[in-house]
Amino acid sequence: MSDTPAPSRRSLVGLAVLVLVVAGATQWWARHAKAQVGTEVARLAAPGDIRMLSSETCSICLVARQWLQQHEVAFSECIIERDAACARDMAATGAPGTPVFLVRGRLLVGFSPQRLRDHLQRPA
Repeated sequence: MSDTPAPSRRSLVGLAVLVLVVAGATQWWARHAKAQVGTEVARLAAPGDIRMLSSETCSICLVARQWLQQHEVAFSECIIERDAACARDMAATGAPGTPVFLVRGRLLVGFSPQRLRDHLQRPA
């Protein structure tokens, strides 16, 4: 037998409330940080800075397109199945799949808002 008293119901409720508050604050902060990245990318991207090479069957391309539009980021897009020049550009990248971004002429494979921001922050 242990001499340690069992935790009271009140202390367990207090602990549960604390856990919920911390979880809620963490989720709020994550949403806030994602919105900040979108604002930064929109501010940094001038027309012509971002070109997305995409595919009709690429679900990540759809996510990327919606994110760029939601955050009002200036970008252009070509679809490799519809545009022969786009398909040649895609082949020239050597990337295994879409989306592929050309950010001020530099290659970015895949979609990550943070990496997109990082590419835009690099000096030319």
